[in-house]
Parts: sequence; C-alpha cells; structure tokens
Amino acid sequence: MEKKITFPSSNGLKLTGTVSLPEDINPGEKRPGFIVLHGFGSNSSAANTIVPCRMLNDWGYVTLRFDMRGCGCSDGEFGRIICLEQVEDTQNALNYFVDLPEVAEDRVGLMGSSFGAAVAIYTAGIDQRPAAVVSSVGWGNGEKKFRSQHARPEEWKKFTDMLTVGAKYRQQTGKSMMVSRYDIVPIPIALRGHLASNSVMEFPVETAQSMFDFKAENMVGQIAPRPLLLLHAAKDSVCPAEQSIELFRRAGQPTELHLVTGVDHFLFAESNIGVRQILKCWLDRYLFIDI
Repeated sequence: MEKKITFPSSNGLKLTGTVSLPEDINPGEKRPGFIVLHGFGSNSSAANTIVPCRMLNDWGYVTLRFDMRGCGCSDGEFGRIICLEQVEDTQNALNYFVDLPEVAEDRVGLMGSSFGAAVAIYTAGIDQRPAAVVSSVGWGNGEKKFRSQHARPEEWKKFTDMLTVGAKYRQQTGKSMMVSRYDIVPIPIALRGHLASNSVMEFPVETAQSMFDFKAENMVGQIAPRPLLLLHAAKDSVCPAEQSIELFRRAGQPTELHLVTGVDHFLFAESNIGVRQILKCWLDRYLFIDI
C-alpha cells in the first residue's frame, strides 16, 4: 500500500517521498493523515520516520514521508539545510497531501523528530491547515539548544568561532565553508548507528547559523486550539528535554508533554511500547479515526 511520489516545492525543486495507505481503506474513502518529517540531515528512509508511519497506517491513517530539499533523493544542494526553507517544503507537502483523494483534507497532522519536530511546530504556527502536531524530541530555541549541546566554555567558543569564521569565509570567497555534522550537533558514538543511510555528514556553516537563529518556540502558542503532543526522552543525550518543557510552557491548550524513561534521542526507532501507547491514546482522544 505504498507508492513513491514527487511533488514541487519552491524555486522549481522536486521533492521525493512515499505515500502509504492503511490496508483497510475502501475505494473512494477519505481518511485522516499525517505528514512525518525526518530529522537533521536525515531522509525519509530513517527508522524514526518509517516506524511511526507504519504505526499510523496500522491505526488507519494515510501517511506521507518525504526527503526535504538537499536530503535523500530530493532536489537541492545536498546538505544545504536551511530551517525556513524546510518550512516551505513542509507547506508544499501539505499542498500535495491534502489534494490526495484518500485524504480528509481537514484532518491532516504533522509529526516530526528532532529537527523535523521543530519544523513541524513552526509550520503549524504559521499555517492553519495542520489539524494537530506531534513533536518527538523537538526543540524551540536554536541558540539555547546549542548552548546545551556545546556546554563547556571551550566547546561553546569553538562552536561560535565556527559561525564567525564561516560567515567571514562566505563574505570573502562567495563560497560556503563546510563543517562536520558532529561539530554542529554532537551525537554520542553509541547512537550514531541510528543515522539513516545517505544521511548528510557535512553541511555548509549557514546550516548551523540557520538553526542557531530558528525559534519555533515563538510560533508554538499559535497552534492552539489545535492539539499538540510533545514527547521527549527524559534523559536525552542529544537534545535536552528542557527544550520540550519550554515549548509546553509557551503552548496553548490542549497540549500534552510526556517525558519518557528508558529511551534516548531516536525515540520512535527504539521500539518502546510506552511511546507507542502514549501516541495511540492521544490520537484516540483527539484525532480522527471513527471507523
């Protein structure tokens, strides 16, 4: 029940993705759906994208997972990830998804992991079409997130010096200085096996600057009265749980925050029964399926 698709985004870019239908959908029937966004420099083949799509399909939802520009098989300079451009891609994914004959256009949610969660929140804050949002280990303030991820004074200096040197390099040469994924977002070695195949490993420094400047927390209050679910690993070794706590503080109602033990940053990829139950109960309470 999967089909590979493409749709246009801004600047003539073509984005690639996969639409998945629940097995019990009937001809001519419209179902609620979710667009599931991948994480930082990842793509739609990541386990923490595929796993929630399969769960949602099992529960009766139509899903779309796609590669953001510069990621996976989509158009765009590989690795050039700019937050507001990913918001544009998500809005164009909405344009495509709500027009599918199998989708109930007024019952489409956004779900994202990590970077994708921040993009989902921001998008729903400026676009009224998403009927609900699920944020998994997301973040709302790029600068504060980076301060936690580069916590020691020498680490913070190295990171901010990288931004300064990169800006000067761009000004002097007209080209982008490339930097390692782990110089932007440190990930413990034990978790690196969760990275999807063909993940971006080097980025232009402008990617780090766009994340530094990105503040989804300024948009989260505009999601209400649409429901918002915030999931976070209680001891997240990549993105601090304080980011979701602050998003909860700023959000309107109805919003739920769940800090989950026994998991780490790749929440949906870790096959945690508790996470699955939280999501299913929340969907049953707020969203859509009445078959």
